[in-house]
Amino acid sequence: MNRIFDVTVPLVREVPPYPGDPRFELEFTHELAKGDPFNAARIVTGTHSGTHVDAPYHFLVDGDTVDQLPLEILMGKARVVELSVRERIERADLEAQDLRDDIRVLIKTRMSGQLRQPAFQEDHVYLSRDAALYLAQAGIKLVGFDYLSVDRTGAADFPVHQVLLGAGVVIVEGLDLSEVPAGEYEMTCLPLRIVADGSPARVILRTRL
Repeated sequence: MNRIFDVTVPLVREVPPYPGDPRFELEFTHELAKGDPFNAARIVTGTHSGTHVDAPYHFLVDGDTVDQLPLEILMGKARVVELSVRERIERADLEAQDLRDDIRVLIKTRMSGQLRQPAFQEDHVYLSRDAALYLAQAGIKLVGFDYLSVDRTGAADFPVHQVLLGAGVVIVEGLDLSEVPAGEYEMTCLPLRIVADGSPARVILRTRL
């Protein structure tokens, strides 16, 4: 029987935003408990809250927006690789994984599950620019990561985003891969169909037969 993993971080106020981004907020406009005929709420969120997709438009003036991302990239076989690095992922770490037969790679690190902690962790794992170049050169079309940024916090020029998005690689950040063993899965990643630089997304992995 196939096993299904929901690798999406639930969107609640406690989910830490990337520094400078708005925190997720939900406010009820109607409540059954207060005598209203139904429950309804207003949400305020950044386009990069929790588990989310980065479209090329995030850093490229003429890049594709979320609504233009091809579904055939957002859905299909994905490989989860687990790396035990403390801080920075280097090209050699990825070369050792032999990604030649993959187009979707989800990177699991010590950060998986840490978005359930309310404080943003500036010492999170990140990719080196050379590692990003390797992914782009290897023909990877989607890179998933288990914290809010593939770049080092404070990197003013965001080199990893520039390399990946510039090569047309879709970035999915904020995954929770803590319960997912390394291996191959069928992935479904569905961001909101909005004309924007990014969007929260629901991401599901299913074991392959």
